Amino acid sequence: MSAQPVPPLTAPSTVDALVVGAGFAGLYLVHRLRGQGLKVRAIEAGSDVGGTWYWNRYPGARCDVESMEYSYSFSPELEQEWQWTERYAAQPEIQRYLRHVSERFDLRREITFDTKVTQAIYDAGANRWRVQTDRGEQIEATWLVMATGCLSVPKLPEIEGCERFAGASYHSGHWPHEPVDFSGKTVGVIGTGSTSIQLIPKVAEQAARVLVFQRTPNFSLPSRNAPMDPQEQQRIKQNYREMRTQQRRSPTGVSSYPIPTRSALEVSPEEREQMLEAGWARGGTGLGRTFNDVVRDPAANEVVADFVRRKIHAKVTNPEVAEALTPRDHYIATKRICVDTDYYETYNRPNVTLVDLRRDPLVSIEPQGVRTRDQLHPVDVLVYATGFDAMTGAMLAVDIRNGAGRSLRDTWADGPKTYLGLAVAGFPNLFMVTGPGSPSVLSNMVVSIEQHVDWISDCIGWMRTHGKQRIEARTDAQEHWVTHVNEVADATLFAKANSWYTGANVPGKPRVFMPYLGGVAAYGEKCAAVAQGGYTGFVLDAAAG
Repeated sequence: MSAQPVPPLTAPSTVDALVVGAGFAGLYLVHRLRGQGLKVRAIEAGSDVGGTWYWNRYPGARCDVESMEYSYSFSPELEQEWQWTERYAAQPEIQRYLRHVSERFDLRREITFDTKVTQAIYDAGANRWRVQTDRGEQIEATWLVMATGCLSVPKLPEIEGCERFAGASYHSGHWPHEPVDFSGKTVGVIGTGSTSIQLIPKVAEQAARVLVFQRTPNFSLPSRNAPMDPQEQQRIKQNYREMRTQQRRSPTGVSSYPIPTRSALEVSPEEREQMLEAGWARGGTGLGRTFNDVVRDPAANEVVADFVRRKIHAKVTNPEVAEALTPRDHYIATKRICVDTDYYETYNRPNVTLVDLRRDPLVSIEPQGVRTRDQLHPVDVLVYATGFDAMTGAMLAVDIRNGAGRSLRDTWADGPKTYLGLAVAGFPNLFMVTGPGSPSVLSNMVVSIEQHVDWISDCIGWMRTHGKQRIEARTDAQEHWVTHVNEVADATLFAKANSWYTGANVPGKPRVFMPYLGGVAAYGEKCAAVAQGGYTGFVLDAAAG
């Protein structure tokens, strides 16, 4: 899509609501808020809709939630007319879906592409957000909604010498739009998280040689991806309303995994193995939900972890490589559990070499390749699959300041604090979608996005009906919520892992467990209770001041 020209303005443009981002969240926000009669504008850094799915187009990029569940529920007509082609949709199909949504509901006329919001300052006297873009435009809005995504700011590697590399280099989170040809090349891949686990098998099919530089092995489960069964798709479409209800009642926003009711330690070893084998055969992340105590009890967690470790050793023919790929330093499911297609089997290929950075640490990037302590590894191309500045990176990339001039970055200097993951005390009329303190990345993101967008839209509608123009989270309500989020996390094994859930992948980032582990259903009930109580925990005013 071509960029939309933004003419130079002599005065700020004014809207009721400004939305930052045009992915799943931004598109639905434009639809909902415009439907309430508001003048809405969305600003998007990319050249097209899609958000995360616009930028993350690396080989093998694919969703780890099944297509029929990773989709909007707000339009029954949309549900029925869109035909998914695979059990787990790949990036091109998801972006086509979002393009279809933007065109079907005529959302593009409210979106300005190829533009970044650089600053947003709240004017308390006028009760307006004054927003600046990188193209010199100024926009004023009563409500500012950050729909910038949880995984949208690529984390660049902290490796000495990256700028010296003589070959081509790519970051998985900012992949070129034109195809990248690896034929005949030696490709070095740095990182073995979810992205690499999808990317490496695809690169290995084309490249002459692939060197995988691994610091930390991760657990990965087979996706069992396949073409969509037309009869199964039709069956789901006939029962979509029931599925959507089940999604919202589930812990993770996924209806197809039954809520476990039994401990891994209360069944016999034979039955336990049968249950795990059934989960493994089904594919996807459901294996981690076979039992109800996997993320709470170390002994139960070890049962599942040991099962997956045995599967890794069965897949990889070289015992030394298999052991290097086997996680033994964190509880299963406490880091993002990955799903793959032939990831472990790829290490059986003669053109794939695993470089274990725990045994031979990475030292620097040189013009010719990657230097570890023991040797220089020549490569033609480097791929950095080093993840994201998750949850807070996109929010803090914008200079957001309240009426007193205090920045959000300073406010979050010791870690993000929010009320419900929706608002921040001290920042009136600022909302965020799937922010820290909400289920977000531990859930089906589309379910959580829709719940947040509906809550925000309903809140703004309620304010207009009741003559309220300003809403701000109370500090005591925020502190209570942050305490609750931490207590829930501390009762699990999640807090014991160094993961991007805590910001551990970004040097200097405060270590705070950011997602809410109480589950989609419980969280939705809490948000609904706040709204039904007249937005308890918030201060609402008829005017600024």
